Amino acid sequence: MLQNTAMAGIEAPEMARAQQLAGSISRSFDAKVVGQERLRETLLIGLMTGGHVLLESFPGLAKTTAAQALADAVSADFRRIQCTPDLLPSDIAGTQIFDAAKGTFITQLGPVHANIVLLDEINRSSAKTQSAMLEAMQERQTSIGGQSYPLPQPFLVLATQNPIEQEGTYRLPEAQMDRFMLKDVLDYPSPAEEAEIIRRIDAGVFDPAGKPPAAASLDSVVQLQTLVGRVYIDPAIVRYIVGLAYVTRNASQYLEPRLARLVEFGASPRASIAFSQAARALALLKGRDHVIPEDVKQLAHRILRHRIVLGFDAVVEAVSVETVIDAVLAAVQTP
Repeated sequence: MLQNTAMAGIEAPEMARAQQLAGSISRSFDAKVVGQERLRETLLIGLMTGGHVLLESFPGLAKTTAAQALADAVSADFRRIQCTPDLLPSDIAGTQIFDAAKGTFITQLGPVHANIVLLDEINRSSAKTQSAMLEAMQERQTSIGGQSYPLPQPFLVLATQNPIEQEGTYRLPEAQMDRFMLKDVLDYPSPAEEAEIIRRIDAGVFDPAGKPPAAASLDSVVQLQTLVGRVYIDPAIVRYIVGLAYVTRNASQYLEPRLARLVEFGASPRASIAFSQAARALALLKGRDHVIPEDVKQLAHRILRHRIVLGFDAVVEAVSVETVIDAVLAAVQTP
């Protein structure tokens, strides 16, 4: 059914409207975040597909600011959850409170019941609390007191983790990592961009009282998500996507032995699904109603870097997962 819908194509007025909406959201985002063009693209893809995003960087690289800027741009209900070792699942999903006046329990929904949820330093929360997010991220609902509560639509989780913090942290399980559509690694700003950040702070750009009006509505976001599903993806590109995931799971047959022995586990079928959805969104952002192989290649690092598990030898030999991904791309013929 998805392929038939995609075959329907996108009319010129719909494409123009999508470009106008994406442009407005991008300009609103750029007003608060200096540089970080790839981050903006990643967040837009997550918003347009409903796919969750994991952000990794050193402190102070505007991860929280970017999440808030995205929410402000689309008038979304935004909640930030600071993850700590003592954070409980009920602190995220919600709980039941006894109302003495009425003699009954009332349900108090947690902060995850918002359109855009920022899980700051997710690797600081315990495994029990991290597991509470699995239902919300995958099933788009929470369970409180034996009753299910659907999450609002659209719904997007943005999680951050700090790679240099090790004390008091918990490694994210592979099952949860796999539920993030994209993982982006942020870089430090250039000297010119850092100077521009200081100038904007002095100019009061980040003053909450001066927040500009939203560039788009939540209904517009839902319209964009519908259009993404209608972007055409050729069966040859689908086979290309599946081939990339297959090579990661059978590295010894396709990669040079030096790299193949470093791969312990490859990408699951969720990677292929993520490629398909994200490539459609990227094509729409670029003004096309069809996916091309370059869309897939441009997304490869962000989709595969948290799904390919390397062994300890990779750390010893200083081989990054991006190096392995580049080898996988070279091993699969481009259609």
